[in-house]
Amino acid sequence: MDIAAAREIGAGLAVIALCGVGVGIGNIFSTLVSSIARNPAARQNVFGIGMLGFALTEAVALYALLIAFLILFG
Repeated sequence: MDIAAAREIGAGLAVIALCGVGVGIGNIFSTLVSSIARNPAARQNVFGIGMLGFALTEAVALYALLIAFLILFG
């Protein structure tokens, strides 16, 4: 197998984590909207926790992209 082909396959496997990140972010925001719709008075408490969950989930996506770029161009 050629080294360039192996790099592309490795980068593709590293990006599989982005599928889980998309599902996770969708789940976070659907739960956030649902909880605010059920109890609008709790918006101040719930919104910060939702943004923290979004930031941590998005960090996983950035790490996956970093690993893919390191495999491709490193």
